[in-house]
Amino acid sequence: MFAETSTQTDLGALRHFLVAERQKTLSDTEWKFRMRGYGYHVKRVSGGVMVARIPQNEILGCVKM
Repeated sequence: MFAETSTQTDLGALRHFLVAERQKTLSDTEWKFRMRGYGYHVKRVSGGVMVARIPQNEILGCVKM
């Protein structure tokens, strides 16, 4: 679903995707590894998760989780 790259990202749909993938994993480390496989770098920050697109490291935004 999110493997293709586009110029605009719907943060609501991205949040839904991140939450669904997090529910499939046992740990944050496994979840971050899965997200890197989809082309996203996620980093926990106060207030949510900072999401960036790999390999450009283009920050897409902060998503509340």
